Amino acid sequence: MAVLSSTDVRPSRGGRPRDPSRDEVIRAAILRLLADVGYGALTMDAVASEAGVGKATIYRRWRTKEDLVVDTVSELNAAEAEPVDTGTLEGDLRALLHSLVALVNSPGGAATQALLSSMQHHPALAEAFRRGPMAVWRSTFDEMWVRAEQRGEIGPGFSGSVVAEAIGAPIVQRWLVNGEPVDEAFAETVVDSVAIPLLRFHGARI
Repeated sequence: MAVLSSTDVRPSRGGRPRDPSRDEVIRAAILRLLADVGYGALTMDAVASEAGVGKATIYRRWRTKEDLVVDTVSELNAAEAEPVDTGTLEGDLRALLHSLVALVNSPGGAATQALLSSMQHHPALAEAFRRGPMAVWRSTFDEMWVRAEQRGEIGPGFSGSVVAEAIGAPIVQRWLVNGEPVDEAFAETVVDSVAIPLLRFHGARI
């Protein structure tokens, strides 16, 4: 099956209004295919087949393969990174890192791994990743730090600091660099052995 490049364009068509539920089915199919074959081998035909829809349905929504993947990447992580207010910084940390572990082990996590090697050659994908998944998680962590500051558990300035970035780093490294399993037990270890000691060293009341 031929691979459709991002330069192959079909004109958008009129017709019936888009069905949001079908959009989700298509995006789920894209994630599965990205995890299986990567960005380079992904085709519009394959997406239509995997999603169980006609090619016209795909082209009504996206004009190119890059448009399709960029849109999907931009929507990633919104559910997994939903802010949780447990009432304490420690509770929030545990909940958030468990959510991050759930993402790592989801179709979205597998698709992210598959896309990383393609981003350096496709600036639009890299930008979608920064504005989508990265922005979602940054915002969620920022909300957690703001709540902790309001409760008096930490001082000002944690959001965006090196200390804040270090909290989730072990999970990201194990996932994307080491290639080792990332599970809930590992998330607990990160909280107990990395996050809490680091935060206490920097004056957190946790």
